[in-house]
Amino acid sequence: MNNRKHKVNTMRLLAASMVVFIVYGFRIFSDTKSVDALIKHPLGFPPMEFPTGNEFSRARWELGKKLFNDSILSIDKTISCGSCHYPHLAFSDSVALSPGVFKRAGVRNAPSLANIGYHPYFLREGSVPTIEMQVLVPIQEHNEFNHNIVDIARELDKDSIYVKMSLEAYNRRPDPFVISRALANYERTFMSGNSRYDQYTFQGKKKALNPTEKKGMKLFFSERLKCVNCHGGFNFTNYAIENNGLSEKYEDPGRFRLTLDSIDYAKFKVPSLRNVELTAPYMHKGQFATLEEVIEHYNKGGKNHPQKSELIQPLNLTEKEKSELLAFLKTLTDYDFVTNKNWR
Repeated sequence: MNNRKHKVNTMRLLAASMVVFIVYGFRIFSDTKSVDALIKHPLGFPPMEFPTGNEFSRARWELGKKLFNDSILSIDKTISCGSCHYPHLAFSDSVALSPGVFKRAGVRNAPSLANIGYHPYFLREGSVPTIEMQVLVPIQEHNEFNHNIVDIARELDKDSIYVKMSLEAYNRRPDPFVISRALANYERTFMSGNSRYDQYTFQGKKKALNPTEKKGMKLFFSERLKCVNCHGGFNFTNYAIENNGLSEKYEDPGRFRLTLDSIDYAKFKVPSLRNVELTAPYMHKGQFATLEEVIEHYNKGGKNHPQKSELIQPLNLTEKEKSELLAFLKTLTDYDFVTNKNWR
């Protein structure tokens, strides 16, 4: 009788375990599969390169995600990377200048981080060569986090969860190396390449664009407009440092901040146009609230400035052509990317 009861209990335990495995084990497997899929580059894109010593792993990704959304990085514990880079906005912000610690005014518009791992250099003036180095900038900037990464590491080293995650990810306790590498590892997975434009161009879905959008695409790639001279390639940017005639006078010196060469005054990195519909307001100070304003700026040929690129010339677009161009730019929105639950 006792043996029979023992067998029944054992079978019940096994059944319960199977339920747990099916429900929770499958969910874990699914999550692992979806995270690993993040490093599979979209069609039409080159493979994402992770530097030696910071190769992709789930442990590093999870640590980077936790840090990205943790206000411990800021001196007053009020903001995180995610406070200025929202997934639903392609990791950009909705305001011209994002406030920093102690509600200090920001100095530049928060750019989208979509496909940031493909950029050859970082910041608006292109002054930093790697993401690992770039993440140090907002941490120490007076108007952003105003913190010290060494002090942050000391705080993290007192947190048992961070210690465990750090050891698992990099086989070392929390330190500046771990913090900068984990954040960079996470950000390199922000690959966006499934817009309707991508579906039409790379996936053979010829109904992905309507006639108006196709006309706008033809305009965009035309020799007449020459948009692709700056916004070409799979990421819709040549990453060049240019002046686009935004103003006759600039408070922000742009690349001059790095080189101290007058020829670089008021020059900024050409941004990607991917997900541009979602990343308003536009330009380095968020001067334009809408894409219509951006198109009108280029249609007029920008304002006079000694460093303005010779590529910036009046486009002489008709109202119909402006609408077509706008329609095409909106096809660059990747809704799968901005709604991806891996970012939540």
